[in-house]
Amino acid sequence: MKPLKAKISITIDSDMLEVLKENAENDDRSLSQYINGILKKDLKKSKNIDTNENLENI
Repeated sequence: MKPLKAKISITIDSDMLEVLKENAENDDRSLSQYINGILKKDLKKSKNIDTNENLENI
């Protein structure tokens, strides 16, 4: 069963957004999917969450 998703609103620097959009397109992902992947990898690396339960599908 896939985890539930939640909608949020964030503020991000314009130049950073352009790079993220370009990278997401190059990776053939939506911007949301791309940012979610970055966050998951960072959290896994910093071990702030249970990687076995919450990050199965990076």
